[in-house]
Amino acid sequence: MAAANRKREARKSLRQSGWITLDGGFAARPCVVQDMSSSGAKITVDDGSALSSQLRLAFSRDARTGRRCEVVWRQGKSLGVKFVQ
Repeated sequence: MAAANRKREARKSLRQSGWITLDGGFAARPCVVQDMSSSGAKITVDDGSALSSQLRLAFSRDARTGRRCEVVWRQGKSLGVKFVQ
């Protein structure tokens, strides 16, 4: 019940192209960032089940940019990620 009372952070709708790289990986996979807040994002990918729970989300193919993320939920091609340090 406590989770129902928790306020969701304001999310900004983006629908912007992005790139996912896995930890230690160099191959960037395309994705679409559907929306984002200061703590996380909702992304859409072709094959969400192929991704590990740790990844980096960026708005360019440069793997040195972007933010480290942890997958918190999966639903079909959509993933919810939270930003981690």
